[in-house]
Amino acid sequence: MPTITINGKACEFTGGQSILQVANEHDVEIPQYCYHDGLSVAASCRICLAEVWAPNPRNDNKLEAIPKLLPTCQTPAGDGQVVSTQSPKSLANQKSVMELLLINHPLDCPVCDQAGECGLQDYSYQYGRSVSRFEEEKIKQPKKDLGPNILLYSDRCIMCSRCVRFTREVSGTAELMIEGRGANEQIDVFPGQALDNPIAGNVVDLCPVGALLEKDFLFAKRVWDLTDTPSIDGLTSSGDNIWVCHADNVVHRIRPRTNPDINKWWITDEVRASFQRVHAEERMTGPRRREHGVQIDTDFRRATIEAVDGLVRAASGGSLAVLVSPMLSCEEAYALAKVAIRMDSETVFGVGPVPVDGVDQTFPEGAENGFVLRAEKAPNARGVRRVLDALASGLVHDFDVWLTKAADAKGVIVTGNYPSEWAPGALVDLCRNDSCFAVSLDTIEGPLNDVCDVVMPGSTWVEKAGSFENVNGVLQSFEQAIRPFDGTRPEGQTAMAMTATIHGELEGIFNSAGVRSEMAAAVPVLSMFETDVRSPGGSSFVEADMAMVEF
Repeated sequence: MPTITINGKACEFTGGQSILQVANEHDVEIPQYCYHDGLSVAASCRICLAEVWAPNPRNDNKLEAIPKLLPTCQTPAGDGQVVSTQSPKSLANQKSVMELLLINHPLDCPVCDQAGECGLQDYSYQYGRSVSRFEEEKIKQPKKDLGPNILLYSDRCIMCSRCVRFTREVSGTAELMIEGRGANEQIDVFPGQALDNPIAGNVVDLCPVGALLEKDFLFAKRVWDLTDTPSIDGLTSSGDNIWVCHADNVVHRIRPRTNPDINKWWITDEVRASFQRVHAEERMTGPRRREHGVQIDTDFRRATIEAVDGLVRAASGGSLAVLVSPMLSCEEAYALAKVAIRMDSETVFGVGPVPVDGVDQTFPEGAENGFVLRAEKAPNARGVRRVLDALASGLVHDFDVWLTKAADAKGVIVTGNYPSEWAPGALVDLCRNDSCFAVSLDTIEGPLNDVCDVVMPGSTWVEKAGSFENVNGVLQSFEQAIRPFDGTRPEGQTAMAMTATIHGELEGIFNSAGVRSEMAAAVPVLSMFETDVRSPGGSSFVEADMAMVEF
């Protein structure tokens, strides 16, 4: 393969790559602002300029210096080239570029939300001058409200144009433009338009400085106080890879996690805001049981015993029906199905309602390999169906069919975990029936939970670990970010507690990695949970589950 030497390191590359791409691929640091793998090359920030020596075929391939510094983001890599961003000429350029960028930049790092993850801060220290020579008054640019979710602090902008290119090349909506010239250049929206497309929030992640900011995160938390946990989109069927950023058991933001095969570098605004349901006021905060026709507060142990006793009696006098939500993980579906079959081998299973909002939307419109906003608003309908079919073949139905077959059941387990009230009236009527013992595992208060005999609050996906299967059949695991809220626990833990109650054993701790191993060993058709589940990396699942789950 052809080889190029960058800052003393020999790097192999394939044809068509730029010098900067080769450097990034081989972990050779070259400063960069305007370049991004998902956008066109602008070569406008000029800090990636380097000195290049290339073989001259007319002179025995001896290396000859190219007279001018070249932008490494735009210059194709060539076999035998030698590149240096550490030569005196390159270093002088870096200092000059940083000095230019900082001339009108405000000194508000202490109050800027980008402080701690700001490319301008880092490069000022690494490549800039130790003192400023600028003595004139800085040009003050206005703060702008670009849309419902995004603010622009124009005086912090370094005109890398990433945001403008994103709206033209990725979202295809072209709301942003560059207005003015020279020191008075500004990013702005076109008259009469707002930055309000479904993936607009990605411009905040693209901005290398603190110019574009999320309103929801504004002044909320310092980034060095946040812990980033790798996770998967828990709202839609896309399986987008995300970082859950949290501190003090509170989720403060969600950012995209790069995965070229799934979501590339982007996420939708609805996924970005999905953490808000984790802290919703409607969250259930404690188990309840029915006594003398009235629901009363109880503890999980008593609720579990009541649920098991009622369901066992129902199974002995009739049949059970279990509705497994597509919002739950594959491991939780397995644990719930396993305990239900233990009580009634002929349990009728159903996959909960799968919300659909409109149609899939591709960005840019019509692109063959573009980023897709999924209309299906459930992360694991296929994974739940896969697990249930493996354990109870022929007894698994879609929601409407299950509702009909469950009408004669004497015991029902219903799981929800949807982001808002979801239960149709027919399901509420089924659980209200005096001849049916109903157990609900849900996260949001609603009419369904008011009529059940036992109610046990569940946990959202950021409060547990597990795996989802996305719309393309890709199985991906996610880690637990925060502890379950007081008065709630993961549905998998509830299923484990019910199993322990049936067997008269002590309740253990539900561990998703261990359950996946059990699934693969006990059910041959589920062997892919041992081999095909894509891991997000980081700490082991055993450590994550054991350390974070508290009951």
